[in-house]
Amino acid sequence: MGEDKGVKKQVETLRNSIRYHNYRYYVLDDPQIPDSEYDRLMRELQSLEKKYPKLVTVDSPTQRVGAAPLKAFGGVEHAVPMLSLSNAFSEQELIAFDQRVRERLGIDRPIEYTAEPKLDGLAVSLTYREGVLVQGATRGDGASGEDITQNIRTITSVPLRLVGKNMPAILEVRAEVYMPGKAFREFNAQAGSRGEKTFVNPRNAAAGSLRQLDPRVTAQRPLAIFCYNIVRSVGVPLAVEQQEVFTQLKNWGLRVCPQNEVVIGSIGCFEYYHKTQDMRDSLPYEIDGVVYKVNQLDWQRRLGFVARAPRWAIAYKFPAQEELTRIQEIVFQVGRTGALTPVAKLEPVFVGGATISNASLHNMDEVQRKDVRSGDWVFVRRAGDVIPEVVKVVQERRPAGTREVSLPKHCPVCGSDVVRVEGEVVVRCSGGLFCSAQRKEAIKHYASRRALDIEGLGNKLIEQLVECGLVEHIDDIYDLGIEQLAGLERMAEKSAKNLISALEVSKKTTLARFIYALGIRGVGEATAQALARHEGTLERLMETDVESLQQIPDVGPIVARQISIFFDQVHNREIIHKLRKAGVQWPQHSVVAAQDTPLAGNTYVLTGTLEGLTREEAKRRLQVLGAKVSSSVSKKTTAVIAGENSGSKLSKAGSLGVEILNEKQLMHLIENV
Repeated sequence: MGEDKGVKKQVETLRNSIRYHNYRYYVLDDPQIPDSEYDRLMRELQSLEKKYPKLVTVDSPTQRVGAAPLKAFGGVEHAVPMLSLSNAFSEQELIAFDQRVRERLGIDRPIEYTAEPKLDGLAVSLTYREGVLVQGATRGDGASGEDITQNIRTITSVPLRLVGKNMPAILEVRAEVYMPGKAFREFNAQAGSRGEKTFVNPRNAAAGSLRQLDPRVTAQRPLAIFCYNIVRSVGVPLAVEQQEVFTQLKNWGLRVCPQNEVVIGSIGCFEYYHKTQDMRDSLPYEIDGVVYKVNQLDWQRRLGFVARAPRWAIAYKFPAQEELTRIQEIVFQVGRTGALTPVAKLEPVFVGGATISNASLHNMDEVQRKDVRSGDWVFVRRAGDVIPEVVKVVQERRPAGTREVSLPKHCPVCGSDVVRVEGEVVVRCSGGLFCSAQRKEAIKHYASRRALDIEGLGNKLIEQLVECGLVEHIDDIYDLGIEQLAGLERMAEKSAKNLISALEVSKKTTLARFIYALGIRGVGEATAQALARHEGTLERLMETDVESLQQIPDVGPIVARQISIFFDQVHNREIIHKLRKAGVQWPQHSVVAAQDTPLAGNTYVLTGTLEGLTREEAKRRLQVLGAKVSSSVSKKTTAVIAGENSGSKLSKAGSLGVEILNEKQLMHLIENV
């Protein structure tokens, strides 16, 4: 008997501890223990309850899921009706509400309102008897709803037993169940990857989750709750102000929205509205407006109700973030990196505070997953500054004769072939040197330090040159004159002369740098070096087939295909020809044939600061000799070249027994192999 009492006390101590930490985590948002310690407490309680099943109680923290699936939800008659709120959609309507309130109360001065975000979730009623959750119900028609107690119990932020003192014998509260934004996106992504149904928005996700007949399914959904009102409190008097009600709820372990405030008059209401609207997209939950309630509870009783709504409260709605409209056509836009994005041209619709006529479809996988077609009626969503997107197709309204969207074979901007690499979601235009949609990025890459290294030709100047129409393709930079450049914003004659000189210097380069400068997808510096060493001339590289390219070190099947497609485009060849004609050249002796690469098969790692040359130059010279330069040290590393202030790479080389060379030894290696 003494042992049973001891176990019972241990179990109750564990339950109280877990309830306390739930309160700290969900209500106060101030956890005192890490998740691992919380899990340990829960496992200890589960173990004891498994060993002593007679000690299990319905309000134990372990009993969130355990009921068998229901055949149907039972009905619940609400002791206090669950009413709707009147809505305001303009400042004039809110001013009129405030004026009606003051007139009915006979008050001339501004009055206090509680202000809170209007969650876009599902309204529920929770009933506690002697501190234990006994019922959860939906709003239904306001007079009666559905009994969803077993599903409510699965929500971890809903306490199964209240905490604190001075607890009512019966407590009925109103609350909003919702799915946090991040959790909603993750849930949809996982469901989509499994080929399962996805939800249109967090509200639908919350509603659908609460109406599952199997509580085990609901338990897998990331639901949360905020409580906002007390409608029955037997044995304990209610507070005198609405704001104090939030404090009461919180003290009993019920979660309330942290963005609740008290505001003064209609001016305070407007300030809160605009502040909340500004933070809307950063909140971890979806809202569609704000709710104002007269703060004094006795004034609420005096004001009473009209029809199905209280006279003392109103919801001031934000502009809708979702609307229904029709797709006129689906087109493909080409981005600065050549990526083709399907875009829906819409019948203009006002959504999220703006009129939109275009919505992103992201990529072809999304188009096929949602089965979006021209002519479809769709839900369009816009949240803040987020690009509008098509959320869902209304299949029931699909016109006859619609066709599935197919990927274009040629770029809609320049006509080059469209390429989709196996394993990648994005499809791209292959006319990187010619396509006007990509010209800025192509020129920026060509002029970058590791490519042709054109000093003075920075990103902003390139954008200016393109926007002014002075440069259409890369080769046009070599036709620029001093007068043209000096006439640009922030460009004086001296700067113009310096740039012309830099352009002339850039014409003398190496084959490897030129290949890299072309911006072929997947071809970095090391691959460009390998291509130059192996092929010897640009002309030979341009004619090499995919199979032969794969014989070159660092070139796999995907990169080989990218290289082949790039050189197959007539436009790209024309630009290369114009660059050569403009004087871009490289000495043939700078190309080392494959058999004459003395450091082929060796791998070096550079660390620290070198004095006689930069690490970039050291890397280039090693690569010219056939070596591979890596960023990390391993047992396969031939040697580590260590300069001043070498770091962890030097230590790792020592521990692995890898040879270490100083700068002098590096120079000897380069000059004497």
